[in-house]
Formats: sequence, structure tokens, C-alpha cells
Amino acid sequence: MNGNLTESMGTAYTGGGLSHKYEHLIQQATTTVYIKSPPTFALSNILNELAILYVKRGYDVDRFRSPLHIEKTDGIYVKGPEIFYIAASYPVPLEPTELGGKHRVVSFYDVYDETKLRANNPQIARHLEEASTYLEKALTSLSEAKAVHDEWETVNIRRMDWQAHEAKIYALVNDLFGTLDLRKNAAVSHRIIGSLSSKGARDFIPSITKSLKRRILIKALPGTGKSTMMKALGEEAEKRGIDVLYGWCGLDAGSIDLVQFPELSVCLFDATEPHVYDAEREGDEILDLVQMCAPSEKAEQAIDGIRPRYKEAIGNAAGYMQSYARLASQIDAGMDSALDLKAFHEKAELLTELIAP
Repeated sequence: MNGNLTESMGTAYTGGGLSHKYEHLIQQATTTVYIKSPPTFALSNILNELAILYVKRGYDVDRFRSPLHIEKTDGIYVKGPEIFYIAASYPVPLEPTELGGKHRVVSFYDVYDETKLRANNPQIARHLEEASTYLEKALTSLSEAKAVHDEWETVNIRRMDWQAHEAKIYALVNDLFGTLDLRKNAAVSHRIIGSLSSKGARDFIPSITKSLKRRILIKALPGTGKSTMMKALGEEAEKRGIDVLYGWCGLDAGSIDLVQFPELSVCLFDATEPHVYDAEREGDEILDLVQMCAPSEKAEQAIDGIRPRYKEAIGNAAGYMQSYARLASQIDAGMDSALDLKAFHEKAELLTELIAP
């Protein structure tokens, strides 16, 4: 029987810079394979082939996609043998700390035709410089968008019925957990559920939640306690030894957009902008927090002034991201055109040696 393949975002471009949760996976893994290489798309194909091989052998695999190009794979995590393969040079530089132990390094820096590299270098260098400028502008715009969004939240925080919110958390604790206490250490994992990509906001909520029997879709305004509620439920589950998966936001690296309890086959997630979802399958239900926010003409007028500024900042960030992604693709293509394909595939075979029988 084949295993399951679950998709999520490997990294996210947020208001606080580039975000990832790889450190948690490295701690969890029995073996982490740090794959060192220049910018490349060719490595994505190798990781995809590895993922398929493991799935066909019955292992569940988490695959981590690039926000620049959703079709590009930056890493895979194989459950069971707990092996983590990660592109450890780009976009996130990661270094092994347990060589000779849990960490291994496979380097692809030596599989290039030197003559072709020299010929391609001037153009690649120009693209790198230009790409760096666009990335800086994108991150600045995202920081501005987060600041504006914080203003939006502040308006709603003032008119929120926080006693009703606290009562709802208490009711959910009783509903989801009752008197359950598994008397073990909870396994806690972290995923980035989405990010601003080269094609706009993109998330992997359907993939992450596809096997669950119950999904609670939270409808609420900015600043009305979606993340606070999910954090509180996650912390309560951890105390009871219930495994928790936290799904992190693609704009605010400190905000939770999803919390999942795999042993209970249930999750809650933010189903509002930029990832709007409605009840669409059996086991889906809507949790409406909007009603806890008191109507206020003054608040709505303030928000009317905030909303277009937020939309403009996000639009600017998306435009810069598209330019950055275009140049990143050209850099990848320039490097890949200089590959010594025979040496590349021979090196790739080293990765398959770890596959469990």
C-alpha cells in the first residue's frame, strides 16, 4: 500500500523576512541530509523522485514547496525512518552540527562544467544583483503591509467581546478534549501553511487537512483572536499529551493560522483572507467569531481608511515578488545549463542509498 504525500510551504516571505520551520524537523529527524548546491531547479526533480520512491514503499512523506515557484520542491521529510532531505544552501542556508552522527552532507558544487560556468557567470551575476534589489523591495512592502494590518487589528481589538471569546475557548476545550488525558509527551510539529508566492497568496490547507474527519473553519475579522484561540487549544492539548501540529501564517511569522490534532482527526483553521474557505465536505463546520465584534460606525470608518493602504502594500509586494521570481528562474536556468549531467546523476544516486528497503 502506498503512503500519503502531504504538501506544505517550505519557506515564507513575511513581514519579518524569510521564515521557515526547518529547525523543528532537523531536531525531530533521525537523519538529516543537507544538500549543498548553487541555485538550481534540477535538484527539485531529484527530491520529487525520492518522494515518489518512498511513497511507493508505503511511507508517508511531507513535501515542502517553494513560494517562488510552487512546482519547485525544497525538501522532503520521510516519516517512519524519519529522514529529512533539505536543500541547505538556497533559499535558506543551513549547516550541519552533528557530522558523523545524525547529519550528512551531499554537495553538488562539483558537478558543473567549468567552461560553461565561466561563460554564464556575467549574466548570472547581473541577475543576482537585480534579484537582490527586488527581494529587498518585496520584504519592505510586506513589512509595511504587516504594520498596516496591525492597525486594522487594533481597531477590532477595542470592540471585541473578549469574555465571550474566552468562554468559547473553554467550550471548545470541553468539546474537543473532554476529560481526555493520554499521559504521554505530546509530539509537536510545525508547518508553514502558505505564503505570498509569485502568483499571489497560496496555501496548502486542503493537502494538510485532507485526511481529517472534522474541520472547524474560523470566520473572524483581523485582530479578533483567531490565532490566540488556536494557540490556547494547542497548549491545552500538549498538557494532555495530545499530539499537535501548528500551521504558521505566511505574513506574520508569529501568528498561527491552523492547529491540528491528528490523533483526534480534527483541526481548526483561519478560513478568511487571504485563504478563504467555506464548509465544503462532510465534517466541516463554521465557527463564527464576527458576531463577538460589536458594530461600530467609527471603527468601520477607520477600517475604510486602512483597507486600501493594506491592499496597496500587498499589491506592491506581489509585484516585486513576481520580478524576483522571474530573475530567480533565470539564475536557476543559467546554473542548470552548466551542469555536467553525468556527474549530476551520479551524485544524485548517493541520495537514494538512504532509502529503507
